[in-house]
Amino acid sequence: MRLLVTAGPTREFFDSVRFISNPSSGKMGYAIAAQAARRGWKVDLISGPVELPPPKGVKVTRVVTAQEMFDAAAALFPRCLAAVMTAAVCDYRPATRLDHKLKKSHRARSLRLVPTPDIAARLGTSKGRRIVIGFAMEDHDEHRHAEAKLHRKRCDAIVLNGPANVGGNRATVEIFRTETGWNAPVVGSKIRIAKLVVDLVQLLVARNGESVSTRLHSL
Repeated sequence: MRLLVTAGPTREFFDSVRFISNPSSGKMGYAIAAQAARRGWKVDLISGPVELPPPKGVKVTRVVTAQEMFDAAAALFPRCLAAVMTAAVCDYRPATRLDHKLKKSHRARSLRLVPTPDIAARLGTSKGRRIVIGFAMEDHDEHRHAEAKLHRKRCDAIVLNGPANVGGNRATVEIFRTETGWNAPVVGSKIRIAKLVVDLVQLLVARNGESVSTRLHSL
């Protein structure tokens, strides 16, 4: 059984040294990858720039930009039974990137942003009977936006994640599935939450029954 996990932030550069990004630590994705490996999964972890050691028994592909993460996920997902998308991928990148450091001046500058590729949507639309679990970082109208993300990206479940969880060792999450609705909030260490997410992966994979069993023998 093989699982794909994405983790950490991406960086989108506008010159040779400066970039836009976010404070994602990658702790949740790394914890999920480690927990899955302990249960016997073969795990491909695609990681943005983080300060974490690779989990034991996990194959790590290191990337920087959203495009690099998209390319890696598209290449690895076809051989996986499921994917858990915890990465905090930048939604936009600068339209152009200078090949040198932009010098400071006393005049204002504008920065044109363009959308980055949607990794979860790409996997969701190509999954067939495989499983895709998304994460939604929301700070207002949380349930509505998370449910919309699940349907738009064709995920099997969505984990609602809040800004207060970023960087810490503990988190509060809620999980939504179309057939069961929202669960009660789960509060605990990211290791505890990782166990719950891997439980969910295994439940959803097992639910697919014979088609999954057949695919297992081909991996």
